[in-house]
Amino acid sequence: MRRAVFLDRDGVLNRTYLHRDGKTHPPASPEETEILPGVPGACQALRQAGYLLIGVTNQPDVARGTQQAEVVEAINKKLRHHLPLDEIRVCYHDNQDNCSCRKPKPGLILTARDFWGIDLAQSFMVGDRWTDIEAGQRAGCQTIFIGTMPLLDGDRRKPDFQAASLPEAANWILKGHQPGLKGRKKL
Repeated sequence: MRRAVFLDRDGVLNRTYLHRDGKTHPPASPEETEILPGVPGACQALRQAGYLLIGVTNQPDVARGTQQAEVVEAINKKLRHHLPLDEIRVCYHDNQDNCSCRKPKPGLILTARDFWGIDLAQSFMVGDRWTDIEAGQRAGCQTIFIGTMPLLDGDRRKPDFQAASLPEAANWILKGHQPGLKGRKKL
């Protein structure tokens, strides 16, 4: 079976944007899509170590009518052109749709497992929201939270590791912090 690193898209691979509502939002177009510093090298290092790289992203703005699926696919195409990703799986649903693919449910990860023959116990989920961490844990992956803010006791799930960026997360993975090994840094 194969190993994978599942990667949330916005905030992990590419920059998000702070809007007037105080929330971060994904890029609105391929032209606005900016890959974060160090991400190409981190992805290449993970690929060279034998990991599949699979994007898993919630894009509820399509269901909300504020974004078109074609634009999301064009952004994903740009990312795949510049990064060695095997694929990007997308959930276009909103919370009330109660689908199995919207994180924190693990559907995107589980369908990728079945398609690629992935050993989830030897794989990682990297994301910048608690929903990413919960989806990874529900699927049986090790989890890495990307962000500089400390997680609070009220946060729903604790990751196996917290990193400031994907390059830091990739370094942690590549230094032998494989699932099941003792000595992992716990938060």
